[in-house]
Amino acid sequence: MANHKSALKRVRANEAKRLRNRYQHKTTRSMVRKLRDTDDKVTATDLYKKVSSALDKLAKRNIIHKNKASNLKSKLAKLVNKIA
Repeated sequence: MANHKSALKRVRANEAKRLRNRYQHKTTRSMVRKLRDTDDKVTATDLYKKVSSALDKLAKRNIIHKNKASNLKSKLAKLVNKIA
């Protein structure tokens, strides 16, 4: 266990950040799933903007890799454009 006050604080802060990152990642994954299940063009377009923004935020904060975010956005854009 940590011996210094600052090390104890780091442990607390890291745990809080881990939980926040986990929550944001899980929420975004749920949004992606919801978008994939959507059949309505208008809803899909609106949801795509939100998902795209969320993926960019995750990539910016290094929660996911920037290339993963780009790949997901690309695949989802193709999916949205394919919806009749």
